[in-house]
Amino acid sequence: MNPEGTSAAPATLRDLLAFEDGNALRLLCAPAGDAVVHRIAVGMDDLAPGRPGTLLLAVGAAPDAATVREAALRGACAVVLGEPPPAAATLDAAREAGLALLVREGGVGWAEVAGLLRSALSYARAGLDDAGDAVRGPEAIPSLAALAARVAAYVKGSITIEDTRLRVLAHSATGPGADPLRRAVILGGRVPDWRVAELRRSGLLRALWTARDVLHRPADGDTPERLVVAVRSGREVLGSIWAAADGAALAPDAARHLRTAAGLAAPLLVRERLRESGTAHRRENALRGLLHGLGDRRTHAWSLGLSPDAPCAAVVAEREPARADDRALEVLVLELAAHRPGTGVLRDGDRLALLVTGDASASDHEAAVLAVVRELDAAVSSSPDCAPVWLGVGPVGPPERAAESYDRAVLVMRALREREARAAATGAPRPARYADAAGAGAAVETLRVLDAVRPVWESGEGPVHELIRADLAGGGELVRTLAAYFDTGGDVTAAAGRLVVHPNTLRYRIVRLRERDGVDVDDPDTRLLLTLAARLATAAPPP
Repeated sequence: MNPEGTSAAPATLRDLLAFEDGNALRLLCAPAGDAVVHRIAVGMDDLAPGRPGTLLLAVGAAPDAATVREAALRGACAVVLGEPPPAAATLDAAREAGLALLVREGGVGWAEVAGLLRSALSYARAGLDDAGDAVRGPEAIPSLAALAARVAAYVKGSITIEDTRLRVLAHSATGPGADPLRRAVILGGRVPDWRVAELRRSGLLRALWTARDVLHRPADGDTPERLVVAVRSGREVLGSIWAAADGAALAPDAARHLRTAAGLAAPLLVRERLRESGTAHRRENALRGLLHGLGDRRTHAWSLGLSPDAPCAAVVAEREPARADDRALEVLVLELAAHRPGTGVLRDGDRLALLVTGDASASDHEAAVLAVVRELDAAVSSSPDCAPVWLGVGPVGPPERAAESYDRAVLVMRALREREARAAATGAPRPARYADAAGAGAAVETLRVLDAVRPVWESGEGPVHELIRADLAGGGELVRTLAAYFDTGGDVTAAAGRLVVHPNTLRYRIVRLRERDGVDVDDPDTRLLLTLAARLATAAPPP
């Protein structure tokens, strides 16, 4: 119950999904905007017309369009279907009705799903109660830090709130009388290993995880008295709250305040845990689907909180393969976290895929994205311990076109790498390591053509194919010669300089092609095949 005159904020579908780790439910179709959820219904018979805001678990119902339409008519805002996955017509019916469609993952029972969603609904509504305890106060406590500060004021000591790994998630301010252990725990962000070992030996840790009430540890030498209580969700232990005397005795009713605090901390600890697991997992899956064009793009955008017309641009960052401990990509992630916290980031080996979003117009956002990329390039370039990183920028567009932006960003990044390799081969100045499609020039379209031609070339037959394959098997001298010869427009002197050979040596190789191998480089068709062969052999294949 809530105090008279107050009411808890309504729970939404986003709130409920934030409490799920992605292993039980899969969102297939997003609602039209976020959906307020008032109750969980199990089966069609549990739906009652005139009661909107119901999340339906369609137990026993067919996973078809008729079920979805009937659920929408009876006030459902979201429907969870069982296996098998619904057909396209069912998804279309959900979109037309404006409701969310989810599917229960294989191996997860309906009872488990119902328990999960009901727990999530109760947590999302948590915050106010009629217990009247001073710690609870007239308003919902927004964070663990606010809770720690409020509890400290009533227990007359310092407070730490820790998870089950004894990491400090929040703490109150410490006074001048705080003991050295308390300061070490707060400064280190976790309980020191030696202290954990001591808690295990003494049995206090075991007692904490099994006790249902506040535990008291008397003062011992320089260590003042402490109170501790486990924070639980049903039988599950989520963490603990510690109160330590801070230069004076704890308040006489400190244990009562700590019990209240444990109840208030439960939903906050669940939220903290899910920030690290479920929410991050769901956002990562949505971002991956959006960038790679997997699944329903509108649903992925909804999961990421993006409006259908939000300007987005993909950026692909790839480092040069270097030592295993290279920090180049980590530097980029830290820069983004500090200056662009809303940027979606996917890490895949030596590559980062970024989705930079904004609320400006497309042209303004394009300039903003390039500014972000310049900052990232400067951050890596200024660090002597980082390997080179190439940054390709895709075009700006709505979320549903993020995959196209990503594909173009990959092409730009590959073009930049090849441009730098050619500059190194010719002794030219090093080009910039970031660009968009316009900055990369014709190289982007050339790569698209080469990617399309590659499978045709690799399956081809004939004298040119046989010659190139034999040369590559023997070290690729001919291919390197042809690449230099064609890249310099047939200038023998310039090509010989690039290969570091005498011009006569290069002329001899060309003559040998014609006389010994029967390949005429002056024939337009043959020349085209040789040019493609040389470019395909020296260009990296698409990832």
